[in-house]
Amino acid sequence: MPAASFGAGASNNSFSWTKLYEGGADGWAGRAGLQAVQTGDNLYVMGGRTPAPSQFDPFASILWNDVWRSSDKGATWRSIGTAPWAPRAYFQAVTKDGVMYVLGGQDQVSGQPSTFYNDVWSSRDGRSWTRLTEHAPWQARAGLSAIVKDGWIYVLGGSNGDDVAIGGSGRVLFNDVWRSRDGRSWQQVTPNAPWTARAGGALVVKDGYLYLLGGENGFLCTAGPSGLQCPYFNDVWRSRTGADWRQLTPSAAWTARPGLQSQVLGDTIVVFGGFGWPSLADPSQPPGPGNPFLPGHPTDQWASRDGRHWTKLAGSPWNAADPSAIKYDFDSLVVKTGVFGLRQSILTFGGDREISFVNPDPGAVDSDVWRATPRFWVW
Repeated sequence: MPAASFGAGASNNSFSWTKLYEGGADGWAGRAGLQAVQTGDNLYVMGGRTPAPSQFDPFASILWNDVWRSSDKGATWRSIGTAPWAPRAYFQAVTKDGVMYVLGGQDQVSGQPSTFYNDVWSSRDGRSWTRLTEHAPWQARAGLSAIVKDGWIYVLGGSNGDDVAIGGSGRVLFNDVWRSRDGRSWQQVTPNAPWTARAGGALVVKDGYLYLLGGENGFLCTAGPSGLQCPYFNDVWRSRTGADWRQLTPSAAWTARPGLQSQVLGDTIVVFGGFGWPSLADPSQPPGPGNPFLPGHPTDQWASRDGRHWTKLAGSPWNAADPSAIKYDFDSLVVKTGVFGLRQSILTFGGDREISFVNPDPGAVDSDVWRATPRFWVW
């Protein structure tokens, strides 16, 4: 079967978005910073945070270490228990040889600085977990990126410390790269990659290369002569081993953003979702006294074969009619669909739609599952 790629009239290529799971009282709670993985025919959702603001602490959250399983590609979910690793969000989970691995992350205990983790856990079924190391040699961090390539588990980027935007004393950002065969023993690939230290970068594998896309090294923006100046990225980098990186573009066609997701369908890299302020998405609607928390999350979706040249796809993710329906800090997977599993689709899980750091909105953190199926693509 040929790889997925654009046909004639690439601007008409798009996705058909379908909500598979609504969530509810008997399912997993709405959350951001969660992780989803697949082993065999089962999907798993685990961890994350749900805002639980109070008059004493507007930034309080519920942190999760529950594990949920779906055997019907996300349509229904069953709780399979609580994991022994500490409740956390903004961590990473990957699968290798039928085993799932949980790496890093942070908690947010009310009234206290966050705890950051560099432990690694593994499980074959989501019920029984083994702690492979309590302290990996990479510094404890959240917002890290992780992926499996050529039998190696890669960890790179992330941050330690609470941002000043949520009352913290500041963050340390990382641009180191590490890898491991087994999750126990780690080797440093490079202490300082050439890309700017960041958290929340999207990481994919295509044609034997690692691709790093977007992310952030801060939350808050400042006013500039041409609008908001935000510490967000839309650069794209590529590396075969994680040691030698090449910048494919310093500024992709899509706007700089944190909280995005990227996946590879056939020979095509797809980017969608993420956080944005109004003037980033619509310069005619800058923040101000009348609309300080107007959503500006990016409603576009993009695709590229090489990471350098990007095509804007028709429509919006999640069938969004406006920026308030766009998610960030969600997770995604590629699954086989269609007759005999000959096509691929993207599944998305949960995510955040909030805009205010001061007044968190639990109702804007989701517990749904969506499927994005390519249409008008050549296969």
